[in-house]
Amino acid sequence: MGNTKVIVGLGSCGIAAGAMKTYREFSRIKDTDKLDFELKKTSCIGMCYREPLVEIIDDSGSYLYGEIDTSRVDEIIEKHIKNLSPLREYIVSSDRFTPEDQKFFDGQVRISLRNCGLIDPESIEEYELRDGYKAVRRIADEKISPEDVIQSVLDSGLRGRGGGGFPTGLKWKFARNNKSEKKYVICNADEGDPGAFMDRSILEGDPHGVIEGIIICGYAIGADEAYIYCRAEYPLAIKRLNTAIRQARNKSCLGRDIFGIRGFNFDITVKEGAGAFVCGEETALIASIEGKRGMPRRRPPFPAEAGLWKHPTNINNVETFINIPWIINNGPEAYASYGTEKSKGTKVFALTGKIKHGGLVEVPMGISIKDVIFRLGGGISGDKKFKAVQLGGPSGGCIPEYLSHTRVDYDSVNATGAIMGSGGMVVMDESTCVVDIARFFLDFTQKESCGKCTFCRLGTKRMLEILTRICEGEGSDGDIEALGELAESIRDSSLCGLGQTAPNPVLTTIKYFRDEYEAHIRDRKCPAKSCRKLLTYTILADKCTGCMVCARGCPTDAIEGKKKQLHKIDQDLCIKCGLCYTKCRFDAVAMS
Repeated sequence: MGNTKVIVGLGSCGIAAGAMKTYREFSRIKDTDKLDFELKKTSCIGMCYREPLVEIIDDSGSYLYGEIDTSRVDEIIEKHIKNLSPLREYIVSSDRFTPEDQKFFDGQVRISLRNCGLIDPESIEEYELRDGYKAVRRIADEKISPEDVIQSVLDSGLRGRGGGGFPTGLKWKFARNNKSEKKYVICNADEGDPGAFMDRSILEGDPHGVIEGIIICGYAIGADEAYIYCRAEYPLAIKRLNTAIRQARNKSCLGRDIFGIRGFNFDITVKEGAGAFVCGEETALIASIEGKRGMPRRRPPFPAEAGLWKHPTNINNVETFINIPWIINNGPEAYASYGTEKSKGTKVFALTGKIKHGGLVEVPMGISIKDVIFRLGGGISGDKKFKAVQLGGPSGGCIPEYLSHTRVDYDSVNATGAIMGSGGMVVMDESTCVVDIARFFLDFTQKESCGKCTFCRLGTKRMLEILTRICEGEGSDGDIEALGELAESIRDSSLCGLGQTAPNPVLTTIKYFRDEYEAHIRDRKCPAKSCRKLLTYTILADKCTGCMVCARGCPTDAIEGKKKQLHKIDQDLCIKCGLCYTKCRFDAVAMS
């Protein structure tokens, strides 16, 4: 038992699922029974749909258990830890056999997520045992020049993982070529996509990896100071970042003449943001760090010329920086061996929506959307029909099922009208109304508009009003055309990427699902049976038993009928609440 390790996943998703209670229960029993095993913490390994996750490593192998709440801790200790008899029914991954859930990891190539769920994120020693700070030490020991570092990043083909996909090495080169004595590095961790949580998960699971990538960038462009801009709603990520920064300073990985590179003085500060979506745009982010309201400005000048406090500044996001140490350690050719001609490497996606296996996956660029959803994500919840996927978050686009063969790379995704974005992948089934989805995302972007541009501020509001009317059965002829005209004006007249891409969900749903819009407007019907005000409830004569459950539960007394007699719904009184449909035990209420 002395060689046994029990590792509990304590990322935000795990803690929300009860993992901290599981950890404390292991600790309680360990102390009470005086058991000799090592209890450790880690972060999210990506299998969020099976949280809380507990890994047990002993002399016989490694076993990852899923859905381990406090009620199962005693059983695992008794059978596995004490009697060396793993409980196969709870195991989701192992190096000894292949559970069904192992498919979640098959096909993944974990570069950005290489340490997540495998190390204690609050231990610099564990990071160093997995080649941590090896890349920057190699740069120092081999005296690799800043220009050669930038060339390696260029040769790798790494493009910014924050959405735009601009070549990272080229961005660094622009900042390097500026001769200013003062330069900054900014890590954008203010993830704006509500469906995409990979940046937070990386910060929680491998903060030192991000720090090392930032240090290498600072060396390459000639900067001596960096900011990690992280939304305050991510307290665990901020806590672990600050812990990692303190540890790095204590081991002289930050400070003066770090890693023995004479004259290379570098430090990092965490700046907490208010979580504004617009601050994902780099000039708005810079304004926020400077203490101003987060609003974008015109470019040029670009941040590489005049960024933070008007000094040259390089900005990349978390996922971009985490790739850098791996590229230096393994070579740009190794990174470029994954992906397609113009989209190299891997990409992390956050799978959510109507999918069986929600969580984080990292796949080589070039894999099809269908493979991500069905091979890694396990397919559609309830085995319903796959309808579409929203890719790229609120500013992304809706890709229909018949285009699910589309390869995950920048050019192929852009060709559909969607964008890669930060990697949110919201899966929809046949019960999802795409008009309502477009309304949902536009409601978000409209609220998050900073208001600087008239078309973004007012145009998105007018679009939202039209979409709301359509979903409530009050649409009219010309609404689709009006949405298209407004979308083009907003896209062409907005200053920043938020306004320019805000119409994407509407444009793509009109492009691929125009018939659904027309059904809402002309037929006053929602084909997905999702928009409440467009539904009609009727009672089936051949199934109604006259039990009166529906009548007693109706809040407007819209259901008529005596006991053991056929009931009827008065459509003028019905408020479409659906209580009769959900309460009927005989499937006698039809929804259309």
